[in-house]
Amino acid sequence: MHICNLDSLHRAARTEEEEIPLIDKKTEIDTPAIKIVAGQDGTLAFLSGRVDMDSSPALRDQLLAVVQAANPGIVSVDLSAVTHFDSSGIATLIDALRAARSSKTQLTLRGLHGGLLRVFELTGILSLFNGNTEVSQPGYKAI
Repeated sequence: MHICNLDSLHRAARTEEEEIPLIDKKTEIDTPAIKIVAGQDGTLAFLSGRVDMDSSPALRDQLLAVVQAANPGIVSVDLSAVTHFDSSGIATLIDALRAARSSKTQLTLRGLHGGLLRVFELTGILSLFNGNTEVSQPGYKAI
């Protein structure tokens, strides 16, 4: 059995001439983003990355603007590329749903998957959207 002394490894790493930059723990995949695509059948708001208390305010503002601009119409929120979703994300969707209902816009969810789907089922959010949701099946991408 070979035992490695971490202190000696750290000292050896510091004596190297070439510096290796630290890797940011936040990967590009987790960077929150919203892409809006307007079409004849309605508007698609494609969310990706982490939807949390840091990103929710900006996403909320953008979603509300889309819902209010789509009057009357359909706005679909695609969550298939969301990597993390916390309670502030849920509040953001509920705010968007309220705005949609007051402006006679239909708001639907698409791409619910895995843990995200379980959260939406357990919190009862699926029922708020009156069943207007599409669930991603394992191995399939939401359309």
